Amino acid sequence: MKNKLTLAVAALGILALSACGSGSPSGEAAGTASESGGAGLEKITVGVIPIVDTAPIFLGDSKGFFEAEGLDLDIQTATGGSAIVPGIQSGSYDFAFSNYVSLMVANDKGLSMKVVANGVTTSGNKDGDFGAVVVPKDSPIKSPKDLAGKKVSVNNLSNIGDITVSQVVKDDGGDPSTVDFVEVPFPDAPAALENGIVDAAWILDPFLVQAKGDGARVVSNNFSDFDPELDIAGYFASSDKVAAEPELTAKFQRAMNKSLEYANENPQEVRDIVGTYTKIDEETRAKLVLPRYRVDINTEAAQKLGDAAQEFGAIAKPVDLEALLP
Repeated sequence: MKNKLTLAVAALGILALSACGSGSPSGEAAGTASESGGAGLEKITVGVIPIVDTAPIFLGDSKGFFEAEGLDLDIQTATGGSAIVPGIQSGSYDFAFSNYVSLMVANDKGLSMKVVANGVTTSGNKDGDFGAVVVPKDSPIKSPKDLAGKKVSVNNLSNIGDITVSQVVKDDGGDPSTVDFVEVPFPDAPAALENGIVDAAWILDPFLVQAKGDGARVVSNNFSDFDPELDIAGYFASSDKVAAEPELTAKFQRAMNKSLEYANENPQEVRDIVGTYTKIDEETRAKLVLPRYRVDINTEAAQKLGDAAQEFGAIAKPVDLEALLP
């Protein structure tokens, strides 16, 4: 893969949106984690990106699932993944949300992160997902293999976007090493595509809804094309935290799993709660393709993702799923 050009200095982290609410629901700044909460509850701080993917934790918090476990949840929002892992390392967050390639990269660098709960899964629908590679409607690019030799935007290099797209190009008979991936934040990607700065753009909702509304054509629903059972991201902590506080970890895991199950069974409530922590309007929320929120992580798809991450240069060593996953 060619990583020649960065079109955005302030690139957002994976799956990040720009037009989102800021700060935590309590309005507090991120501070020392695991403090004493109100009414005898243990206060924990969780770092998340305020996007559709993280709807279950906001929904679970509103439904009292964390309080039932004795936890006072303080959700702190970050603009992207670059701020998440350092927050775990510094102790500002007890738990946090990130995509699995980012965590594989962190562990490959010796940081030792541990997933404690799944977060979000592709819809599995190859005819429509919450992320896709799009091209102008009159583009000669008709299928993933045609992306070879073309300039394709992703929000971050060496991450889940270009890794999955590279695999999809390879599977379709193209040469992924010739794809010129460039960094463009998701909010800017539709304009970059329309203005011819890139030949194709990998975009997530709600910007995907915008691009398709402007006439862009989908050439790959790359998550579901990569693997219809691909889990995209999860909630994690440092391995040291998990080992030192197994009871706290178990409480968070139970509440998070209940939140995932509830969100998956109540899609309208997902759309509604998203409107409380982002600026995505109701009309756009109604058009979003929602991901799946499930408890179990598909290890075969995770291994496939790890293999692709190594093949395409995001990590240097084979992924250790036993160390990474619950």
